[in-house]
Amino acid sequence: MQTRQLGRTDLHITAIGFGAWAIGGEWRFGWGPQDDTDSIAAIRQAVSRGMNWIDTAPAYGLGHSEEVVASALADIPRADRPYVFTKCSLVWGEDRVVTHDVSGPSIRREVEESLRRLQMDAIDLYQIHWPRWHSAPAPSPGSVAEAWETLADLKQQGKVRHIGVSNFTVNDLETAEAIAPVGSLQPPYSMLRRGIEADLLPYCRDKNIGVLGYSPMLSGLLTGAMTRERIAALADSDWRRNNKEFQEPQLSANLVLVDLLRAIGARHGRSAGEVAIAWTLRHPVVTAAIVGGRSAAQVDGVVGAAGFTLSSGELAEIEHALPRA
Repeated sequence: MQTRQLGRTDLHITAIGFGAWAIGGEWRFGWGPQDDTDSIAAIRQAVSRGMNWIDTAPAYGLGHSEEVVASALADIPRADRPYVFTKCSLVWGEDRVVTHDVSGPSIRREVEESLRRLQMDAIDLYQIHWPRWHSAPAPSPGSVAEAWETLADLKQQGKVRHIGVSNFTVNDLETAEAIAPVGSLQPPYSMLRRGIEADLLPYCRDKNIGVLGYSPMLSGLLTGAMTRERIAALADSDWRRNNKEFQEPQLSANLVLVDLLRAIGARHGRSAGEVAIAWTLRHPVVTAAIVGGRSAAQVDGVVGAAGFTLSSGELAEIEHALPRA
């Protein structure tokens, strides 16, 4: 795959990278049961197909996703391994209740734990997962400024090579930029979640901040494989059961959109998911997309998006079909 420079960093990454959220398994925002053997096969298939970066986080399975990533990469020669990106700010205790903490001492503990789980000497890109977290059971210790000062210091120490953020607003980015340059922003972005086009993408363009769009297929809804029956059969522990896009009245409109994506993909031998990913990559400010996979077959079904460009006519078809608020 061709690579793109990630903002002002010296990282050159492929247009799609492997997202390791779903492979974390069971936790509050898990995707239902997951087999580690399938997860490892998915990661290795992603690497063999050319993806040169993996995005994970401690919260995904409460450390389990990072451990699975380490297991998948253990047999790959270091020179051939992909970059590994992870995050901080979501923490938990023995009760397994996830809370939010952006204080310096907490982040310093987190980075050591991630280095241990990932079996790495330095993390390639370390990101603040959330500046604030609406699901936190209590007010968060620390602040965006304290967190970013800590990440800048960790970079100076060599614990992490590059630093970035996730789910930040423009105001949050301005706070961070006043302290140290932001390497990248990781926001949600898909044809059904376009809010970042108004202010975040223009800001990132002007500041040369790399953009890693997550959930380009809206957590599997736009893959073409998600049917009403499959949605109804989602495990009780799958967080998507409570996502409004998987429920009526949005669901019917979204499935009509998926039919169009499937038809456009068929013209090129591509999947509906590849069309959805290619749509996000059409934006010149988006550096790359984070694409999850729970099996090697799922990876094969989306990897073609990296080299797929939609025509102006196809983009117009999609625009016309998008559900209106």
